[in-house]
Formats: sequence, C-alpha cells, structure tokens
Amino acid sequence: MKRCTKAVIYKDNLEYNIKQILNVLKPGTKLCIAVKADSYGHNAILTSQIAQKLGVEYLAIATVDEGIELRKAGIKANLLLLSLCIPDEFTELFEYDITPLVFGKEYIKLFSDVADSYYKNDKKLNVQLAVDTGMGRIGCYPEEAGEEAVLINSSNHLKLSGMCTHFAVSDSLAEKNQDFTKEQYKAFVNAVNYVKDKGIDPGVCSCAASAAILNNPDMHFDMVRSGIITYGYYPDEITKEYLTKIHKDFDIKPVLAFQTQVVAIRPFPKGKSVSYGRTYICKKDTDIAVLPVGYADGLLRRFSPGLEVTINGKNYPVCGRICMDQCMVDIGKNNPDVKLWDKVLIFGPKESGALNDAEALAKLGNTISYEVLTSLTKRVERVIE
Repeated sequence: MKRCTKAVIYKDNLEYNIKQILNVLKPGTKLCIAVKADSYGHNAILTSQIAQKLGVEYLAIATVDEGIELRKAGIKANLLLLSLCIPDEFTELFEYDITPLVFGKEYIKLFSDVADSYYKNDKKLNVQLAVDTGMGRIGCYPEEAGEEAVLINSSNHLKLSGMCTHFAVSDSLAEKNQDFTKEQYKAFVNAVNYVKDKGIDPGVCSCAASAAILNNPDMHFDMVRSGIITYGYYPDEITKEYLTKIHKDFDIKPVLAFQTQVVAIRPFPKGKSVSYGRTYICKKDTDIAVLPVGYADGLLRRFSPGLEVTINGKNYPVCGRICMDQCMVDIGKNNPDVKLWDKVLIFGPKESGALNDAEALAKLGNTISYEVLTSLTKRVERVIE
C-alpha cells in the first residue's frame, strides 16, 4: 500500500534546471552538482542519473554512505566528499573511489598511511585540498596550501586532484558581503598560486556555488558546484528579479511537490478549539479538513499559524498547531470545492497545482528553502513523475 503523503519529483524540471546551469558556464568549465542529503530531498540516484546523461562529470556528497549508495546504483561520475570523515571510513573511500577533502598535516599523513596499507601497487587515491578563505569551517589557510600540497604529493598513494573553497556570503547583495566574497576569491587564487609555485599541478579548482555561479561569472575557475539552483530555487538575494534587473536571463523550475489528501471533514461549531494548546478557536461554524501529514514528515511545527495549503486551485489556512502526524485545515462551512480524498498541495511547481513553493514556506518559518526541502523525512515516499 502507498501512503498518500508523498513527494513527487518532476524529472523534466530537474533536467531543465541542469541544462540552464550548463548554459551559463564558460566553455571548458566543469559542473559539479551537489547531491548530498539525498539531493536536498529530491532523490540522489535520480539526480545523478540525469546529471550523468547530460555530461556532468562531478557529484558532491556529504557522507561516505551517500557515495556508496550512488556507486551501488551504478553511478560512475567523480564523487567529491565535501565533509570530513573519520578513520573508520577511510578504506571505503578507496573501495568505492570517492574523492575526499583533506587538509592539515596530521589528517593528510593519516590518509597517506591508510593508503599505503590499502594499495599494494602504484595506484593513488585522488584527494582535494580544502582551503579556508573565510567560511570558518574546514580547510587550511591559504598561506599553508603550498606546504600541504607538497605533503599530499610526497605520499606514495595520494594524488592532489583539485582544490576548493566555499564562499560565506556570496548570496548577499550587501556591498560589504560582496567585498568579502571578492577577498575570499583573491585568497583562493593566492592559495592556488602557492601550490603552483611548488611545481605542483593544483588540479581542478572550484570556489563558486549557486550564488556565485549566477552573480560572479569571473569566479567560475575550473569548476563550479551547483546546489539549490539545481532543484529550482534561487540563493537568497540572488533572485530571479535581481537577475532580470542586471539583464541576466536565468530561469529554473521547482522540482518537488509535497502533497497529501483530505482524510476527514468534520463540522466544528463556533468556539470549538483545534489541536494542541487550543491556540485556534473557531470564530464561527465551519468545517475542518484533517490531513495525514505533520512535522515527522517535515511539515515543520513553526509553519503554523500562517501556512496555507492548496486544494483544487485555492489556498486554505492550516489551523492550530501542526502535530507530529496530522494537521487541520479550515475549509469553511459546506464548501462544495473540497471533498473527502481530494489532493492537497503543500508546496510544489506550478504544474503540480500548488500555489506555494518551498521559498514561501521558508519565509513563513524564518528559514531558507534548503531547510524546507531537506526536512522531508524518509517516510515521505519520493515518486518520480
């Protein structure tokens, strides 16, 4: 049996978005698509398959297990592990041909020692040197890049195949933040040059994610890493309206529709309360529709009050607190447009019939579309349309 609360993936929209991204890249610039967190909730295997079909050479993951899942599904693209792993996971990187980020003399030496014990021939594991230019997360400092590259390439079984950094505020249009992004870019260029000065090929270098792909084409370097734009949403202040204003035509479509069905319609008299805490009291006689979806599915509790869902082309307000597995909607008294078992759209692309997208929910919950999408839990079946 199939549950009615599900996420529908519009694969044509996904393919459309990837083509749009490829079209804005300079000739020769490689594309790496972030498929971590199950492709931001969009089915990593599907995304990877479509990406490979379109010639995308790199995919970015966050855990070793994510990489193993893709390899077992037949994905042959280069897998770039963006988060650090622990020594217990090291040998799986060799087994499944996953490229880790490395930095720091102790970490690099540990990788080298494990590689020496794993490989019995002249084979080498590709690694990328992570550089911290201002994100304040992982990576060596730019001035350390040359020495760390030497340490990598002096290993018998490690090879420097690339360098990368990550921008902290490239999705902001504030002048100080744009200036900071430029400073980060210059620091990364310096780091790459420090490596070259040591006579070492830095490999495929990347620094631009979704925002810089669109707003800083001069920072594309050898490769860019697309995240949220792959799935149909713009990065914070780098909106479609802003891009149109600066005469850049870039159109993307949301890929995922989050939907359920009406499973009960109950008459409520004026003065009756709805859900936990009695935060919603009916102001007049009305009918309440019950939906089998809640925060255990990823419909976050903080979306109410304020959330509206779409039923047959019209939005209706969620009333009372969203529960773990259910929520309630005020549909008005004797509404002929809402019937038992009708489909309910929480968010999605226009072709799904939804009047909301994930960005609308993000604003309501004082968060970002990334969190809305990745919050959908594994009990929400992904259905490919």
